[in-house]
Amino acid sequence: MNHDRFKPATGAWRTRVFQVIFESDTPLAKGFDIALIGVILASVLVVMLESVPWLDAVYSGEFRLLEWGFTLLFTAELAIRLYCLERPWQYLRSFYGIIDLLAILPTWLALVVPGAQSLVVVRLLRTLRIFRVLRLMEFVGEGRLLIDALVRSSHQIFLFLFTVLMLVTIFASLIYLIEPAEAGFTSIPTAIYWAVVTLTTVGYGDITPVTPLGRAISVMVMLTGYAIIAVPTGVFSAEVIRSIRADRYSDEACPGCGHDRHEHNARYCLKCGTWLDEETADPRDAAPPNDTTPRE
Repeated sequence: MNHDRFKPATGAWRTRVFQVIFESDTPLAKGFDIALIGVILASVLVVMLESVPWLDAVYSGEFRLLEWGFTLLFTAELAIRLYCLERPWQYLRSFYGIIDLLAILPTWLALVVPGAQSLVVVRLLRTLRIFRVLRLMEFVGEGRLLIDALVRSSHQIFLFLFTVLMLVTIFASLIYLIEPAEAGFTSIPTAIYWAVVTLTTVGYGDITPVTPLGRAISVMVMLTGYAIIAVPTGVFSAEVIRSIRADRYSDEACPGCGHDRHEHNARYCLKCGTWLDEETADPRDAAPPNDTTPRE
């Protein structure tokens, strides 16, 4: 997480608290983050245990007390975070700010909407801070690379899904006309459900064809599923490779040989050794020539 945008407010005490809450380069700050992650996991565990009927019947009061304790603790923590910042609203609009806010809203919302406290499992997203604590922020960059590749391949994947939807509808219509209602194919939407289950090779078996022609169509649907399952994987993989290349290499062409795949921090051409920065002079030109005159 980039904290350059979130500057501490003036005051020695507020600056000190800012360093503990927002930074992770001191033992105290790292200990705070690890303790916070532990409390987050404990609060989610309480919600999960509360969903078990017999545990809720026995420990319902204790669960409610713990949940309100966690919520008040997280509310106070968010208030302190905002208090330490010069521009708290900017933090609230950031990714972590939104997650921090969503982590406390379900319990307060449960006062009006019963059962809303189950949504506090969103607090698990707050454990993403462990990347900052353990100096693993480069993995966040890798995740962003995958997201970018998914966005760029969205049009191809949408076209693929639209084609699959047409195939599913055609197969479902055929099986609806062929199979009797007693076999479970009572409508085309029901047949579409069967076609999706068969095409994806899930095979629940709750609806199965009984006629020879229907079973032959089932075989076609299964084989089609195996054939097309590799399409979105290949499209996405190609975009990931393209993203890796685009992230590592620039498209700047060498003025000497025209080679256009250089690393971003490259200073000389990989092929011919030409100086790549056309706005500045090659430092080798300014270097004095070696004195090769033989000495007497």
